[in-house]
Parts: sequence; C-alpha cells; structure tokens
Amino acid sequence: MRKITRREAIAASIGSLMARPLFAGDPAGPLAADTTAERIALSGKAPLLKRSFRPPNFETPLADLRRPFTANEAFFVRYHLPVIPQIDSRTWRLRVNGPALRQTLDLSLDDLERQFERVSVAAVNQCSGNRRGLFSPRVPGVQWTNGAMGHALWTGVRLRDVLAKAKLNADALEIAFSGADSPVLPSTPRFAKSLPLDKALDENTLIAFEMNGRPLPHWNGAPARLVVPGWTATYWMKHLSEISALSTAFDGFWMKSAYRVPAGAFPGASFPSQAATDTVPITEILVSSLVTSHVSGERLARGRRVVLTGWAWDGGKGIGAVDVSLDGGQSWRAAQLGNDLGRFAWRGFEFPLDTSRAGAINAQIRAASRDGSKQPAALTPNPSGYHHNRIQSLSLEVA
Repeated sequence: MRKITRREAIAASIGSLMARPLFAGDPAGPLAADTTAERIALSGKAPLLKRSFRPPNFETPLADLRRPFTANEAFFVRYHLPVIPQIDSRTWRLRVNGPALRQTLDLSLDDLERQFERVSVAAVNQCSGNRRGLFSPRVPGVQWTNGAMGHALWTGVRLRDVLAKAKLNADALEIAFSGADSPVLPSTPRFAKSLPLDKALDENTLIAFEMNGRPLPHWNGAPARLVVPGWTATYWMKHLSEISALSTAFDGFWMKSAYRVPAGAFPGASFPSQAATDTVPITEILVSSLVTSHVSGERLARGRRVVLTGWAWDGGKGIGAVDVSLDGGQSWRAAQLGNDLGRFAWRGFEFPLDTSRAGAINAQIRAASRDGSKQPAALTPNPSGYHHNRIQSLSLEVA
C-alpha cells in the first residue's frame, strides 16, 4: 500500500497501463465470441454478458480481461437485490455506529477525503461463484464463466482509521456493513455482511471512492464501497451506507445461511465467530489462473509465433510461479512472470508455443502461491459452486 499524493499522476499511470498489452506477444484482435449470454450495455458500461437482469448480474467478456487493470466500463456487475438507487454523492452519508463504539459518526464523502489519509491498493475483486457455470454436475446460482472478476486500483481511506475516530470498545468482535440496494418484498432480507475484527482493522481494508483513478461507477458501488483485498467479493459491500461495530456475532441471513462452505473443505483464513460445526463462511480467494490470449478450440497458423498470456492471482500470499504442461501433467515448464503489482494484485505470465508442426496442442496451466499452494487438478464439490480454481486446460490446433 502507498500514500496517494497526486490524483492526476495515478490516473495517468492507470491509463498508461490499461492502454498497452501485457506482453509484446499479445494478440490484438478479439477472442472467439462468447455464445453463452446476450451482450448488454448498462448505463455507463461497455457491452457485458448478461447472466440475469433483475437483480443485474453481468459478466466481463474474456477479451476485456487482457489489460493489467480492468476498465471501469468493462468491470463485472453483481447484485443480490433488484432495487439499485442512484445516489447523489453530494448528499450521501455514511453512518458509523454500534454497541462496540464509544461515539457515532455521520460522514460525508468530503469528510472522508479531508479527515483521513488517502491510500490505494491494487486488488482482484472476484465473485465467490466465479466459474460456477463450469461446474459439473451443474449447481444452482448465477451461471458465471470466467468473468465474474476484475482487477483495479482502489483508492479511499482505511476502515481502521474511521473506526479509530469512532473509538472502538475493547469488546468489539465483528464489524458489520450494509448498503443502499434493497429488495422488492419486505420479507426479503437486506444485503448485510460482517468481517472479523482483525480483517476489518487490516491496513489494506478500505472504504473506497475511486477505481482506477476515477470516481466509482454507479454499477460498482458509488459513491463508496468496501474493499477487502484477498477475500471474495461478497464482503466488498457496494453503495456503503452503514458500518456497525458489534460485540456479538452478526446473525444476518447473508452470514448465517448464505456464502458458506463445508467445514474443512477449503484452505483460507478462518472466521471463528461465524463458524458452525458443519459449515464456515467463505473467506479468502484461492490461487488461480486464466489464459486471456486464447480459448479452447482455437486454430493456430503453422509457423506463426504464438504466446499464451494471462493472469494468476490468490488471496494475498502473492504469485510465485505459473507452470505449463503439454503432456497431460506428466511434466511442467515454467512460464515467464510479469511485473509484481502487489500481493493482492494479479500477475501476468507468458509461455511460447511451438507451432512448427501441424497437430493438436493440449496445454494445462497451473499457478502457485509463494506459500506453496497450487491449483488443484480436480474441483472440491460444494452445494453453492464456490472456489472453482481447477487447473485450466486448453485444446488448440496447429494447421
């Protein structure tokens, strides 16, 4: 994390990174069309892949995931509730309260910018159910493929600085959050989440009001949202309206019943106050990778230079290696890694292919974190289709 001293410099830097390819070998043309969903342009957005209309859930096309920072206009959209208000940033207020605070706060956007240090962090924002549509057998839920994720530079203030101003009590256990989106029926629970105190107080957990050097887009949580680097997007509360410090475990539906995985099934940070005997809350993003330069079934011209490029990311340990196998996993060769943009950022990789002979190329791509964690060869079954991070396989044809 670094202190932001000049907003114009950040915006210029992001613009430069978004304008250039990751490696010189990146293809310039579009990828094969995604035929699994209709493309729709929401207000202020480029055409995205529609997974549901109400609530709005729209996926980033694979071609728009090629750049180091995913364009705001192409960033995926994820909601649980259908009523999404347009909020005037000039009148927006953030309420900070709760039984584990000694005083309450009522903050405007101007208050956040003037009263607290402005900081920035590059981080992957990934839906817990990214790639759910690739599970077999099928599981219920939004049938995402690879694009319920994106990478951005998030700018705002540290959540812990705001809580310090409100003076946390010694008995604080969790910090709960709610946003301005709402249901149609009163019986539908509003979307609210909580974080364990240690994650809420982490220096990288932000109340963000800028994305890639520009104000947050409406569909990505304007005027301010929570940013929880390393954890799945269910905790990244959009249209943030209230923060509550609690001395007991939050018992809302979206914590007690939703976004839970079988106990012991996955690695990752624990959330002890929300753990049950059979299930625990989903927390950290697992190590994963994605080729963005090519898709399975693509035909390659014999003798023409071809380089597989893409991204690898994890929950904050940092990417240490990306390996490629061309013999069904019997042997692996190291891909070249790109610049390290931070431990919560994704990291680029490239791997040249031999196209001197006609025939099939079957490639497998496997990322590894610096702590030794690797992508698995098989999925871990779970009822909600979370944590799809299996080794990617690509079948290409040199002709």
